[in-house]
Amino acid sequence: MEKRTNEKRVILFPLPLQGCINPMLQLATILFSRGFSITIIHTRFNAPKSSDHPLFTFLQMADGLSETQTQSPDLLLKLTLLNENCEKPLRECLAKLLKPDSDSETEQEKISCLIDDSGWTFTQSVAESFNLPRFVLCAYKFTFFLGHLLVPQLRRHGFLPFPDSEAEDLVPEFPPLRKKDLSRIMGTSSQMEMLDSYLVKILESTKPASGIIVMSCQELDQDSLAESHKVFNFPIFPIGPSHIHDVPASSSSLFEPDQSCIPWLDNQETKSVIYVSLGSIVTMSESEFLEIAFGLRNTDLAFLWVVRPGSVQGRDWIESLPVGFMESLDGKGKIVKWAPQLDVLAHRATGGFLTHNGWNSTLESICEGVPMISLPFVWDQMLNARFISEVWRIGIHLEGRIERREIERAVRRVMVDSEGEEIQARIKVLQDEVRRSVKRGGSSSRSLDDLVNRILSF
Repeated sequence: MEKRTNEKRVILFPLPLQGCINPMLQLATILFSRGFSITIIHTRFNAPKSSDHPLFTFLQMADGLSETQTQSPDLLLKLTLLNENCEKPLRECLAKLLKPDSDSETEQEKISCLIDDSGWTFTQSVAESFNLPRFVLCAYKFTFFLGHLLVPQLRRHGFLPFPDSEAEDLVPEFPPLRKKDLSRIMGTSSQMEMLDSYLVKILESTKPASGIIVMSCQELDQDSLAESHKVFNFPIFPIGPSHIHDVPASSSSLFEPDQSCIPWLDNQETKSVIYVSLGSIVTMSESEFLEIAFGLRNTDLAFLWVVRPGSVQGRDWIESLPVGFMESLDGKGKIVKWAPQLDVLAHRATGGFLTHNGWNSTLESICEGVPMISLPFVWDQMLNARFISEVWRIGIHLEGRIERREIERAVRRVMVDSEGEEIQARIKVLQDEVRRSVKRGGSSSRSLDDLVNRILSF
């Protein structure tokens, strides 16, 4: 990718989570292709690999997290600490970048704006102190972004918590979630106060921004985008799935993918492999891990399974598998520590995806036309799974049932039964609609043009 410049520089500040780093660096690549110079400010914790993006400038700042805190499974606590610790270091970074310096390569470049993740709650005031326009990157489905910001209001009005946390009833204020989904999203009562405070801060810090950049499109988020004016009075830019824009692909994985997946897939029949990956954060018990293992084996179908080291509680990796388990598969199963997911989903051999339904994984599966089996664990995954199974009808919801017979049944429904053919037909239609959106003249392409023009106007 040859470097071009319009003498404008954009600063991007990702939240240090895999699901947030991916879209931020993909957005950086898109903006670079439109002529902007790119500076990435990032924390020491989960620092992106600068060597994967040699044409960007990377600035690492202190984040104040101890080694113990970086290993904590409490994500809300981690985000709270990051927001408490990072304001001063970010301010110092921006001051250095904005200070005239005759030796600086950016001497002739005007810094146009700051783009940061919605999970940062202090950045609006910092940007304002430098008179720097700020855009918020929404790494969720926009339906979830709008809905989850209103949860504290629902709680104040007495709608939460629900008396029956396992209720199947729909939540009218947050469709198509069910009450049991929202109860899982909101966590335990001891977490409610901290979560409410965090969500209120996100809303308050987003409203004064110059706009929201959404990694979705009209075709996936039409209703929520139409409702957005009730909450926000600034432009919203649904630029579509960032990874399918016509720009060179680049890696932003925090884990080293096992490239042996691809030659293994090359040896499998077309649409014969179920791909299994539960993302970069989810953990499971040893018994849940074994239920998935036996469920996959019992299908007698080929599977490629990503088991992230440390994702099985109390175990390093897959040592819980019975002796001889892999040999009993007769070559039909492959387990890796991490996979090049985009390549796997695009491979002709991949016929289904058992997923946690993080938004990046959901988008990637839609864009490659791969039907999904939904096993959501936390946060926006619940909503994404409902859209998959009940709105778009392009997959099957396991409803949290991690049991070998349920796993086997779901895989067979998608991969073998006639129901899978119907799901495949529906996801192919949605795939085509979403991919058209980023082509010249499509809804996402027009939105990206609007975003670029807006940044250039500063």
